[in-house]
Amino acid sequence: GARAAGAEAEFGVCAERHGIEEVNFTFDGHKEVRRRGIRVLNHEELQAGDVSLEYVARLMKRRFTDAPTIRKILQTIWYQVNSGQEIYVVGWIQEDGTVRGGTGWGAEFAKLCNKPLMVFDQEKDGWFTWADGNWRAHAAAGPVITHPHFTGTGTRTLQANGARAIDELFARSFGSAR
Repeated sequence: GARAAGAEAEFGVCAERHGIEEVNFTFDGHKEVRRRGIRVLNHEELQAGDVSLEYVARLMKRRFTDAPTIRKILQTIWYQVNSGQEIYVVGWIQEDGTVRGGTGWGAEFAKLCNKPLMVFDQEKDGWFTWADGNWRAHAAAGPVITHPHFTGTGTRTLQANGARAIDELFARSFGSAR
């Protein structure tokens, strides 16, 4: 169904429903789920994200992939995080404090940049905020978007509770949809 596109597409659907501007970073040859607010990154822009990724790879003790498409996807995630003032991620927080999967790169980058970072953990069914080197469970109500330039991203394996979390985040932050 429509949920198959994952967290990022769900953030886009909600943004459109609430009449909020949307920027979807991509690169040539990448198939996009959403065409609204598309912004194609050029070679130089993609390269800018590269140094940081090598650094994050070391911090996360994860192997940095050389597959060109994956590399471009990770560079694109770097751009997403770099352009947002608040970062919202849907996925799973692992034992070591990193976020599972490709999304984890963005979360670690947000930590490095000291950007407000909120993660909805689909397994624990709740929002967590990164503060002072630890994940803290959010109050029951959940976070509220306070900055016009925020980044919403996450897993491609979006569960029903993750989709609901995104919908509720927008409702809390921007009122009922138009």
